[in-house]
Amino acid sequence: MPSDSVLLRDDWRDLPHRKRLPERIGAFTFMNPEFLSRHGTALDAGLPVYADPHSGLSVFTSEFLARRGYCCDSGCRHCPFTVD
Repeated sequence: MPSDSVLLRDDWRDLPHRKRLPERIGAFTFMNPEFLSRHGTALDAGLPVYADPHSGLSVFTSEFLARRGYCCDSGCRHCPFTVD
């Protein structure tokens, strides 16, 4: 887990970073159950990524990013850190 000096969002494990995903991507919305389900399944399986249902690209899980311990400032969907 990150060091004590790194601040995590209150909802970092369960919800995407609100500023990292547009309100609407095609047919998908920010709180789309498919995003949340794939993320939750990956977390439960201990996987570092899941396949984005819209693009097919790999998306890092919040747990993987938190264990890394720092924000890379790449706009990760599930960034657990308190960044803008």
